[in-house]
Amino acid sequence: MRVKRGVTASKRHKKTLVLAKGYRGGRSKLIKEAKQATIHAGADAYRGRKEKKRQMRSLWIIRINAALKNNNISYSQFTGILKKKNIIIDRKILAQIALEDPDSFSRLVKKII
Repeated sequence: MRVKRGVTASKRHKKTLVLAKGYRGGRSKLIKEAKQATIHAGADAYRGRKEKKRQMRSLWIIRINAALKNNNISYSQFTGILKKKNIIIDRKILAQIALEDPDSFSRLVKKII
């Protein structure tokens, strides 16, 4: 008895088309194009997740540096002092404090320096 594979292929194709939903033109309608589009989209998404982390770190550094300018100290000097004194506060928290409560950030900087 032979095995007919129509159901399996349909399921696989359907899965690809569901992933490609919302893509323009044949990329959401045609199996070959949809498969290629989803593969490339997955690669872009992976790269984007890594890039997002870099961009956020950059944003935190910019925010900290802007807040430090009011205290007449540069970001590099500040990080050097933190490292020398073995104070471990990550950039995300420092940026959040600098943004939401500048007064307490200034007090923190004065206490560290």
